[in-house]
Amino acid sequence: MTRQTTKDQKAAENPKSDPTDESNRIKDPDEWTTGAEPMTGAQASYLKTLSEQAKAPEAFEADLDKAEASKRIDALRKETGKA
Repeated sequence: MTRQTTKDQKAAENPKSDPTDESNRIKDPDEWTTGAEPMTGAQASYLKTLSEQAKAPEAFEADLDKAEASKRIDALRKETGKA
């Protein structure tokens, strides 16, 4: 005989369905614990591409940290209509 689980039991077993769990919420880059680390290769590549598409080469700086790169990416995405 199989045991049926209720919707509440399934929610308790699945942390993704917990509405009070804020561990995966989108945080402001200024709040990132790793925000001061150098930007990732993926960030650098995307930022370079976006800065070229926006015709704003000054937006790309190779020595940005993760938080600043994220902010510039967001701004350029809006500017280029990719947001």
